[in-house]
Amino acid sequence: MGLAAAYRAAANGHSVDLFEAAPEPGGMAGHFDFDGISLERFYHFVCKTDTPTFDLLNELGMGDKMRWRKTSMGLVTQKKLFRWGDPFALLRFPHLTLLQKLRYGLFAYVCTHRDHWPSIEHEPAQKWILRWCGPDIYDRLWKPLFQFKFYEYADDISAAWIWKRIRRTGRSRRNMFQEELGYIEGGSLTLINALTQGIRAHGGRVHLGQGAQRVLVESGHVAGIRTASRTVAADAVISTVPTPLVPALVPDLPVEWKRSYEAIHNIGVICVIFKLRRSVSPHFWINVSEPDLEIPGVIEFTNLRPLGQDTVVYVPYYMPVTHKKFSWQDDLLLKEAFVCLQRINPAIAESDIRATKVARLRYGQPICEPGFAAKIPPVQTPITGLQIADTCFYYPEDRGIAESVRLGSEMAKSLGVASASVGPSVRPVAELAFP
Repeated sequence: MGLAAAYRAAANGHSVDLFEAAPEPGGMAGHFDFDGISLERFYHFVCKTDTPTFDLLNELGMGDKMRWRKTSMGLVTQKKLFRWGDPFALLRFPHLTLLQKLRYGLFAYVCTHRDHWPSIEHEPAQKWILRWCGPDIYDRLWKPLFQFKFYEYADDISAAWIWKRIRRTGRSRRNMFQEELGYIEGGSLTLINALTQGIRAHGGRVHLGQGAQRVLVESGHVAGIRTASRTVAADAVISTVPTPLVPALVPDLPVEWKRSYEAIHNIGVICVIFKLRRSVSPHFWINVSEPDLEIPGVIEFTNLRPLGQDTVVYVPYYMPVTHKKFSWQDDLLLKEAFVCLQRINPAIAESDIRATKVARLRYGQPICEPGFAAKIPPVQTPITGLQIADTCFYYPEDRGIAESVRLGSEMAKSLGVASASVGPSVRPVAELAFP
């Protein structure tokens, strides 16, 4: 979102400085070297409805970098892996009655084909799924996912937010029986590099490893930012830091505004990543519904984006940062995650492990409770020239590159188009982007 805002502002003629706290750009889409492979710390995929991504790629002359691949879903329950996510898989699943299968199929169909559903904005997802599917389906297919992703928040998640997730992936299909997801050739880094180069090509400056410590305000108008090493004047600031950090970053905000940011809760994310000599399954994603495995799912990333002969698997943990597991040593997480992989495929052995990585983020997922839309403050703050947004502002959409591009571009466009002649007396737009 920060890169997209900075790129659009620079392209519109503004003098732009982008400040990124991490040593590399991209935030949650940032890459690292994984045993010779350039890989995202937190996996990403593209759906066919992600129009802002396609428009930006075309604008950057990179439309040919999109790749599409047939993918599938699995479900682990009763210590067995089943194919999941299409009508035939549902009909063949042995642990539901015919009536339950019909109810679940109708639920998935309505979620995918409905464009608007305002009546569920104030309804908990648990109650909504129970009403449509019944308790047996909820307990077997949904309860473990909620429990091991949201923990104490599990019973108070917005139905509208869950519906949008189902709708987005449900519409990324070749047909009713075949899911089709996309990736950018070279991974998210391809787009990150293009945006960074585009900012610089339009005269902007990118400052890595330099997080903003405070937004400066004079007489109700933004005046600039302060980092650990300097102060930079600015006529406008776009902040994309996680909302819990906003009150300390902008202490001049009115008290009620600071409280609104503090009221938005987040959970952390840990991605345990394996590089293996063999495949775990034929599926891109697998939901795990086992009472003795506190893991909601597994992503076999190379079933979407091929990376040579090796298999790359993500085991994501979502949890409040106060949970004891968030502070676990890496070796404990790796051990537990590998037990889950062996449950899926008992043929996997420790000798198949070629490399591992544990990636952590304290603000990985906003908690979107019923009625969350009314909880989100306006993007434009009471301080003239200051806009603030993070991933919770995508609601009811979930986090993703497309939504980041859309909202980042919208914030930059709201600055207007700068004069064709930008002289030294014009102070820069300071774009704040944090990992």
